[in-house]
Amino acid sequence: MLSLLLTWITLITAPDSTQPGLLVMAHGGSPEWNQAVLEAVAPLRSERPTAVAFGMADPHTLQQALDSLEAQGARRAVVVRLFMDGASFLHQTEYLLGLRTDPPDRFLHHGPSAEHGPPPPLRHNLSLVLSQTGLMEAPEIGPILADRALSLSQHPAQEAVLLLAHGTEDEVLNARWIVAMERHAQLIRALGFHAVRVETLREDWPELRADAERRIRAFVEAETQADRTVLVLPFRIYGFGPYSKVLEGLSYRADGKGLLPHPALTAWIERQWQRLSQQAGWLPLDPNITSR
Repeated sequence: MLSLLLTWITLITAPDSTQPGLLVMAHGGSPEWNQAVLEAVAPLRSERPTAVAFGMADPHTLQQALDSLEAQGARRAVVVRLFMDGASFLHQTEYLLGLRTDPPDRFLHHGPSAEHGPPPPLRHNLSLVLSQTGLMEAPEIGPILADRALSLSQHPAQEAVLLLAHGTEDEVLNARWIVAMERHAQLIRALGFHAVRVETLREDWPELRADAERRIRAFVEAETQADRTVLVLPFRIYGFGPYSKVLEGLSYRADGKGLLPHPALTAWIERQWQRLSQQAGWLPLDPNITSR
């Protein structure tokens, strides 16, 4: 999509170029998807040079974001990767930013030159530090999900919550998603719901997805037959993804909201910037900043 080939840069006021810059990487999608990210980043722009790069470690958008930061006067920057899984596009990003010399074995290509192999590392004169953890490890996520559940709920004891995520092909990595979701689900369970179920759809792998769809639909059908309402929460950065199609014909309640919009996502981005700036020695240490 065209939106994946654009870097959105909006300056609200002149940022303080003595502060470390902030480069937020996000997957990108529809105009609404992108706008939700831009709105989450907007409160942070006045305090430091800031740029947003959409795309899955896209060399074009990343180069534009780096150029923008330098044009704003930045000489060092924190790269905050707004992905659910911290492993997403990590190797490719490190290579493109010049933080490692070896390209990944499977380079996610962008543009007409894909057949010529990996592009060279990007051009910049910035000192960079890169976030390693994903949103699924962030302590801010549980409260967001609890807020979503409460906004949908009418009688918790007569309701079940279904938490749905993208998931991965690899069984070990997918199990890591499940563990993270179960950890965040504890806050939802504490609200008194009859049941809370976590599932990954394994969206991009047809055989795994077919099995997941059967489990997901069976859960919703069983809860409905027991006269309980199922509340469906997407464990996604934005939107409802393919879940309307997966749940077609079933009875459930949802508002279609992912983690965005929510002020806790802005707080998470700010906290990553502070934590990594402190680790790099660019800001004084603050013992109150958590490690995730």
